Amino acid sequence: MTALIALVRKDLILYLNDKRALMLHLLMPIILAAFFGSLFGGAAETRTSKIEVGLVMLDQSDNGKKIAAGLKADDSLKILELTDAEAQARVREGKLAVAVMIPQGFGEQAGNALFGGRDKPRLALYYDPSQSTMLAMVKGLLTQQVMQVTSAAMMSSAGGPNTEKQLAELRASNASANDKAQVGEFLVSLKKFQDQRAANAAQPAAGEVPVGMSVPYTTQDQALSSGPKYNAYAHSFAGMGVQFILFMGVDMGIGILLARSLGIWNRLLAAPVSLTTVLAARVLSGALIALGLMCAMFLCAMLIFKVEIGSVVGFVGIALCFSLMTAAFGLLIAAFGKTPEAARGIAVFATLILVMLGGAWVPSFLFPEWVQTATLVVPTRWAIDGFDAVTWRGLGLAGALAPMAVQAGFALVFGGVAIWKFQRDQRA
Repeated sequence: MTALIALVRKDLILYLNDKRALMLHLLMPIILAAFFGSLFGGAAETRTSKIEVGLVMLDQSDNGKKIAAGLKADDSLKILELTDAEAQARVREGKLAVAVMIPQGFGEQAGNALFGGRDKPRLALYYDPSQSTMLAMVKGLLTQQVMQVTSAAMMSSAGGPNTEKQLAELRASNASANDKAQVGEFLVSLKKFQDQRAANAAQPAAGEVPVGMSVPYTTQDQALSSGPKYNAYAHSFAGMGVQFILFMGVDMGIGILLARSLGIWNRLLAAPVSLTTVLAARVLSGALIALGLMCAMFLCAMLIFKVEIGSVVGFVGIALCFSLMTAAFGLLIAAFGKTPEAARGIAVFATLILVMLGGAWVPSFLFPEWVQTATLVVPTRWAIDGFDAVTWRGLGLAGALAPMAVQAGFALVFGGVAIWKFQRDQRA
């Protein structure tokens, strides 16, 4: 036991004296976690940034101006009025995701096509092909404004001439008698309503919403979780912490290979210390370093980015099990690595795959369903889901038990295979 403690103490002192390793394994994940956390929404009180949309306004009619005013009033949009050439140039350069060009006469033509469905005016939308999601969002908001303004205009007294025109077109069309009768009845009723408003000189009072179509509902948005409010930094710190601690495990394995190639490993084994003791010391020291790094990163997340840990016991349990798995992973690399150079390339590639499939870069719930199912055999997926469970999801110790068990299972498998390989090589 004395030899084991001495070996663990030696590894810890060597690691803490390596300032470069400390910076790489502690400072870098904090910087990247802060970046990704802000990218995916930041803390709960952070407001979502507005979507910048270019607006080329060629239609100066009342309806056109109302559509533009409605877009500018939308809380989710930031409208930039540009010329057509400027809008296209900004989209091509990637400085703007979407731009809308409202052509001259659009308001009148949209009113004519509202009921007839013919000769529809065309809106030009310029968009960055890498931002197609933004295009769909802007289309929906634009549809809402155009329908509301156009229908309100058609219901007003000013829409009378347009209704008369559509009645004349309906009578001259090739539609069936039944369709003509039904649509004609609707248009005649609309014309009577318009004439009545014109006779009464009815104008909307200040603040009065004009008669017209609008979205027939409002939403009450309520974010639900069992624990603290959602904080994107919690997930990003979990993902970046898992990534860089895995790289620390890779470095540990490469360090064993370097010691073996320099003959240090043989001199160590020549001492009155068993191979199992040496390997156990490496695993324990690596796990303690990993546990300390993870706790330090989340302490920074709590102090600076207001990340809340719902279950401290669950967090420590997951961090400990993941640390043991990482140390065993490094030992596995050392057991099967032929040379430090060859092992480093394969280990870094394997680590990146584990991190990517674990949801460290992009949350796993965004993966296709079959990928989400496949990643259940990836230990990093359980680690990140476990950290999410004990932080913003607030699932407590119960939500941490399964991730802890899976991490401990992988640690036993990796460690067992690595020890078997070391003992086999020693006998050979």
